[in-house]
Amino acid sequence: MHKGLTRLLLVGFILVAAYGVAAGAVKIDVRYSPELGHFLVDGEGMTLYLFTPDPPGQSTCYGGCAVIWPPLVVESLDEVEVPDNLAGAFGVTQRTDGSLQLTYNGWPLYYWIADNQPGDTTGHGVDDVWFVLNPAPTVQVVQDPNHGPILVDGRGMTLYLFANDSENVSNCSGTCAINWPPLIVAYGDPVAGPGVDGKLALIERADGSRQVTYNGMPLYGWINDQQPGDTTGHGVGGNWFVVAP
Repeated sequence: MHKGLTRLLLVGFILVAAYGVAAGAVKIDVRYSPELGHFLVDGEGMTLYLFTPDPPGQSTCYGGCAVIWPPLVVESLDEVEVPDNLAGAFGVTQRTDGSLQLTYNGWPLYYWIADNQPGDTTGHGVDDVWFVLNPAPTVQVVQDPNHGPILVDGRGMTLYLFANDSENVSNCSGTCAINWPPLIVAYGDPVAGPGVDGKLALIERADGSRQVTYNGMPLYGWINDQQPGDTTGHGVGGNWFVVAP
């Protein structure tokens, strides 16, 4: 057997032991990258992935596949800790060995053998069937005491439009995009939550990332909003505003 493949399989078995079987509580968190947007990670910051051949609520990754893509196995759904206001539904699916694999919006969750440290996303796009998971619904509606109904992202954080943007064109890049992180979807189409009556679509940014638009206007977060319900970006510079549905 090729030495590289032997090492890959050995590391895979170690990862299955380390990640595949969870003891006690399992924590789910969210990270952000300019290329992939917000995506699911575990409590240690290790990226979680979906496998597109999986049908809803069922894993088809076994044998060698499960060695290099270790499933996230839990003892029970009750022991899974999820951030407040995170959109989507978590569940479990039973694997052939009787263990329970955690699912998100029906997608069984996996690790990737080649991710070495928190924040690594080297599994995204592998064979065009493995992808990170963005919180979904992508856009939701909440009632704000000062602005009425407004759009928020899958974490419940307020979304904004930039008055200097044109239809389906973002004019916020560089430092602007650091302060106003674009709402990015890494895989699939943006998902509208209840009450989102306008059209969600995607535009390609200069770096190749896929930014969500609402009725043609690119959507952003704001670096100084600390928690769901904050709308501190509204009116900044006379150019940034919350978005009504």
